[in-house]
Amino acid sequence: MVPLPVATLLVLAALTAADPLHIPITRRSPARPFDYKAAADFIRYRYGYSTAPSPKPKLQRRGSSLSLPFVNQDGDSSYFGTVNIGTPPNQTFNVILDTGSSDLWVAASTCQSCGSTQLFQPSQSTTFVQTSTHEIPISYGSGQVAGTVCTETVSMGNFSVQQQGFLLVDQTSSGLLVGSVSGIMGLAFGAISSTQAVPFWQNLASANQLATQEMAFWLTRFRDDRHASEEEPGGSFTLGGTNSTLFQGEIEFIDLKGPGPLSFWLLSVSEVTVQGKTVKVATGNAALAAIDTGTTLIGGPTADVEAIWAAVPGSSKIQEMPGYFEFPCSTQVQISMAFGGQLWPINPNDMNLGQGTTGTMCVGGIFDLTMGSDIDPNSGNPSWVVGDTFLKNVYSVYRSNPPSSGSVGFAQLSDFAGSSGAPQAGVKVGGALSTATVSAAFSQPLFFPPKCSACSSRFGSPSGSSSSEPIADTTYAMTICATDIST
Repeated sequence: MVPLPVATLLVLAALTAADPLHIPITRRSPARPFDYKAAADFIRYRYGYSTAPSPKPKLQRRGSSLSLPFVNQDGDSSYFGTVNIGTPPNQTFNVILDTGSSDLWVAASTCQSCGSTQLFQPSQSTTFVQTSTHEIPISYGSGQVAGTVCTETVSMGNFSVQQQGFLLVDQTSSGLLVGSVSGIMGLAFGAISSTQAVPFWQNLASANQLATQEMAFWLTRFRDDRHASEEEPGGSFTLGGTNSTLFQGEIEFIDLKGPGPLSFWLLSVSEVTVQGKTVKVATGNAALAAIDTGTTLIGGPTADVEAIWAAVPGSSKIQEMPGYFEFPCSTQVQISMAFGGQLWPINPNDMNLGQGTTGTMCVGGIFDLTMGSDIDPNSGNPSWVVGDTFLKNVYSVYRSNPPSSGSVGFAQLSDFAGSSGAPQAGVKVGGALSTATVSAAFSQPLFFPPKCSACSSRFGSPSGSSSSEPIADTTYAMTICATDIST
């Protein structure tokens, strides 16, 4: 791809690498029933496995270390944090933190289909530049957006990039933006960027401004909490390092796999166990898995998914939901996945999406991603998409080692972060994250997205602080919420 003809300049508070930025995040519970069938179709389209026309919007051509709390939105369907865009940096936006895409986009003030979310006002910034009038579409698991490429000063905590390329969106699929979310921040590699812009995190990394070229996530679970609000504390996102209070033991790092330049965060599935027994799955390039924080579920190749559910007594395909399986609700489905040498268990609550065709059968959290596709399984296209159903059970770390290598690491969650594969302490039916738990994790006052009312009620608002102020020159904390976007 041809890079934007604008030099990307980075301005940080210090000339040396800054300490990691730790950001609390928030989760959002569903305001309406989640459409898993549509989610699967969109994810297939996103990763090139669509067998039917994509439900695209009718787009009109115009002219031709930072650790942040984030929000868990709509029943663990996605997680978001905040960024500031423009000069002065007083326009704040909640954006999905998505390791499965590479573009940054936010809704524009001219967008008629973006709902009541926060919209970017170019006229209020002195550094806004529109670099193209060509309308560019971007497809995600849950729909499509379109807009024009621009550059702006983008800040996350005390990290700032001048002339950061992003898409200013003026058209979206119906229902794509829900609640207080204004866009998406892609955290994959620039090779898959639709805007040809270098991702925000890569700009920071290439300038050696991060203490370590790492990002890390701890995601909370509220799927089984009947009392959860639409937006709840979602965990933590760390930019430029890790948060040792959120995991225990060693981090198992696995080198990225796949042919060609770095694109997604790709690993190979090495083993799957169901009810304690190993299930035979494909290997090599046919087992490539995109580790995707912006996707709710786990999708896999047809033969492997069928083998997994065949190992669950009483399971069967759901005719009304192609690619999905259901199982007796009384069964605790115990599935573990490995990408290196260690098996990582998935909490049975994450495998149960709720009632299926009858009151006694429940929908499973792993669906057939490649169903009906004729794509060569050894093409290098990911056959697996591993989303939050798995990632809520581990502390995940994304490490870049330029120019040609990288890795993803998993570690067991610390006791107060939930412990891997087990219900999270403080995040259970009728429960809530305690202020003491959050204070232990961040050791700093916490800041919250402007519209995350549940976050301040759960954590308490720090006295005399705002949601956009850094707490120190090299550290910053803010909440991230989870939203209804299922990419």
